[in-house]
Amino acid sequence: MAALMYNVSRGFVIFGEHSLLLRGYNNHRILVNSRRYVRALRRRPVAVLYPDGEREKLIKSNEAADKMNQKLFTPKDKHREKVSGRAGSQQWSGHVSERAEESPQMRDRVAGLRFEKAPAGDNRLARVASIARSRAFRDKEGKVLLEGRRLICDALSAGASPQMLFFSAVERLQELPQDKLQQAKLIKVRYEDMKTWSDLVTPQGVIAIFSKSDASHLVFPKDMRLQSVPLFLLCDNIRDAGNLGTILRCAAAAGCERVLLTKGCVDAWEPKVLRAAMGAHFRLPVFPNLDWDEISKHLPKDVVVHVADNSIKAPVPGQIEKGNLDDYSESDSDEESDDELSLPYLKPQVYCESWAQRSTALVIGGETHGVSLEAWRLAVETEGKRLFVPMAPGVESLNSAMAASILLFEGRRQLLQLLDKTRRRTRSKILK
Repeated sequence: MAALMYNVSRGFVIFGEHSLLLRGYNNHRILVNSRRYVRALRRRPVAVLYPDGEREKLIKSNEAADKMNQKLFTPKDKHREKVSGRAGSQQWSGHVSERAEESPQMRDRVAGLRFEKAPAGDNRLARVASIARSRAFRDKEGKVLLEGRRLICDALSAGASPQMLFFSAVERLQELPQDKLQQAKLIKVRYEDMKTWSDLVTPQGVIAIFSKSDASHLVFPKDMRLQSVPLFLLCDNIRDAGNLGTILRCAAAAGCERVLLTKGCVDAWEPKVLRAAMGAHFRLPVFPNLDWDEISKHLPKDVVVHVADNSIKAPVPGQIEKGNLDDYSESDSDEESDDELSLPYLKPQVYCESWAQRSTALVIGGETHGVSLEAWRLAVETEGKRLFVPMAPGVESLNSAMAASILLFEGRRQLLQLLDKTRRRTRSKILK
């Protein structure tokens, strides 16, 4: 808007668009031939900016503003007012501006990643979330569902392949490593839909579908491999998902070399197991659904297999006799059949005594079905022990996850102590 200003006896005159303003000595204002356009009525919204940064363009015309413009503008005004220099030299024409027309591309791209916004009624998240929770689908299709930023980041760091990722806000997508999501299909959904299909009370706003990766194809953290000890964990008939996830988490914390799961265990990729394990699947090798013939292939030849039995009490002197494979003890499992399952005899030993002096495997059985006959036979063949944790009188047996944590960390302590002794001996020989 062009304007001309000059002084008139300590006053001033302003010439603008069809307007004249005079100011006298007494600061009285006189408006002469005032003609002002109400610019707000001629303006129309170009886009709506939401709190999460999403930009939505408006393509509907403002009919009320169009009518007002027709009344205000005379035939002489062939061109409408241009935006001031601060807003740019762009001309208003009653349509969406060129800048707003670029909003779909800006909305669909974040840090070089292109994503799509799920329309109303889109049921892809519902279909994937419901089917991925089925073990038959996971085994047949080879896909697993991971939820939460930390678990997804651990999977990406280990080299797992993401196929589809749902997120509720752009910020959630930016928290993930962008370079490892190039091949995944990214879909933005409403947070309400995320809450509906999430297993968490407070969803983190990100759910991903990964290809089920074999442990031999994953890349585990280097610091975890350097801190590992020759300790192997065998999970036998662990049916509770929460217990199995906790046991896997303890195995990773104790530095186990690998974890072997028999066919009687719950699926290691069940969502509840994944949440309880807190990323342990991507910190140490986990081999699920194994037969006992396959288990021996994953163990060293000189390994000693020990069985954890939490139900045993402290032995009373004179009541324990030596036995062999023909001697049997009674099992506490009575659900599979009416006949009592006989188990080979193993010498009981308190967990804090020396039992991990070389490559060691520990068998943890389920609380309901206990340890299988094959596990007992393997322990007898390798001259293993029957380990137990002494408890106060009147207390039931420990939870399998709790017993596993006690025995695993004790085994780690004994193995590290043995390694330290070996190093000292080697140093002393070198100095001599």
